Amino acid sequence: MQQPRDCDAALARRKDELFDVKITTTTIMMIPEVVKVDPERKHFILNDWHLSGISRKLTDRNLCYYIPFNYGEAERLVAMRDIDVTFQPVAAMDSHGFFNFSTSNSTASYTTKKAKIVVVEVNKSVPVCLGGNSEGIHISDVDFIVESAANPPLDTLPELPVTDVDIKIANLVMKEMCDGACIQLGIGAMPNTVGALIAQSDLKDLGVHTEMLVDSFVDMYAAGKITGKRKQLDVGKIVYAFAMGTEKLYNFLDHNPVCASYPVSYCNNPFIIAQQDNFVAINNCLEVDLYGQVASEALTGRQISGTGGQLDYIYGAFRSRNGKPIIALSSTAKNTDGTLSSRITPGLSPGTIVSVPRAVASYIITEYGTFNLKAKTTWQRAEGLINIAHPDFRDQLIKEAEKLKIWRRTNQI
Repeated sequence: MQQPRDCDAALARRKDELFDVKITTTTIMMIPEVVKVDPERKHFILNDWHLSGISRKLTDRNLCYYIPFNYGEAERLVAMRDIDVTFQPVAAMDSHGFFNFSTSNSTASYTTKKAKIVVVEVNKSVPVCLGGNSEGIHISDVDFIVESAANPPLDTLPELPVTDVDIKIANLVMKEMCDGACIQLGIGAMPNTVGALIAQSDLKDLGVHTEMLVDSFVDMYAAGKITGKRKQLDVGKIVYAFAMGTEKLYNFLDHNPVCASYPVSYCNNPFIIAQQDNFVAINNCLEVDLYGQVASEALTGRQISGTGGQLDYIYGAFRSRNGKPIIALSSTAKNTDGTLSSRITPGLSPGTIVSVPRAVASYIITEYGTFNLKAKTTWQRAEGLINIAHPDFRDQLIKEAEKLKIWRRTNQI
C-alpha cells in the first residue's frame, strides 16, 4: 500500500540515536530505508500485517516479522496495541481542512486515532478517494505535516500472465454467477481473469463490496456490468477498503462519487457481507487437503502472504442469501526442479497454516471441476476433492485417503 517515504528516510537518518524502534506496516511495496540502514536490526524492528512480495523476501532474510490476524478485526487489534507515532500518507489538504487517505483507507482511521503523535505525509500526486466514511483526517487532529519532496506516483502492480488453466477455472467460476450478484475478488491472475470474463459476459446489475479494488473492476464498470442497483447496502456504490493496480485504476478513483472508500472493519465484516444477497466471494489459495482445510498464506514454515480478509469473506458469503464462497486454485504447482506436485494434498505439512478451517470452507474450484464441501462427510469430501485433482495424482490420493480412513469408493471416481 502507500508508504511514507520521506518520513521513512528521515527516521533512517536518525538510526544512531534510536534503539528497539518497532515499526508496523501493511503490504509494503518497497524496501524501507530503515531496513537498508540496519540489517542487524539493532535499531529498527519491522513488522507487517500482510506480506507483499517485498516483505516476504525480507521475512526470508529474517528482516521482517508477520503479524497473524483476520483483516476484518483490524479496528479492535489496533486498539490493543501501543502506538507512539504514526506516519500516515495522505493527499493534499482540501478547502475544509481534511487530508484524504487516498487508496488506503483500510486501517488509517484506527491508527491515527490511537497514536499519541500523528504525522501526515502529503503527496500531491495521489488520487482523492471519496467515502464511505473515515476516508480522511482533519488538520485539527494532526500534530505534524510533512510535505513530500518528490510527490511520487503510487506504486503499480505488474500485469500477471494468464494461463490456460486460469481461463478454465475462471469459466467454471462464471457458472456460479448471476445477474445482480455482489462480488468480491482477491488478488492474482485468476480473479483478474474472472473480471475480464465478466466484462465480456451478458451479466448485468452487479454490485461490488470488496476488500481490495483492482483494475478488473474498472473494466467491468466501463462495460456496464456494475451498477450496484440490486445491493441491499450502499446501493449504487463500489465499496472497498484499499486499492492497488495501475494508473487506470487510480485515475478512475480520483474524486469519483461512485466509489466508496471504507475502513476495513466495515468492508470485511462478515455480518455486513451477509446482508448482500447473492454474494460471490472469489479467492485463491496455495493448497487444500482432503479434509477441506484451506492453506492460503504459508507453506512448510514459509510465510508467503497473510490471512487477510479471506476468512471474513468466505464466512460472510455463506451467510448471504444464495451466497457462494469460492476458493479457486490450479490443481498443480511447479516445483523448482520442473516437476509438478498436487495442490490437493492428503494433509497439510508441518508449518503449512490453515487460513480457512474445513468447517467454514465451501466451494472449491480447479480446472477439473467444482465441489462444494458444505454438509459433506469426510469420505465425501475426500472423494469430491480427488475428483477435481489432477488425474496424475488421483490414484495416490486415493491410497492416502484409505490410510486416513476417509475413503469409501462410489461410482463417482
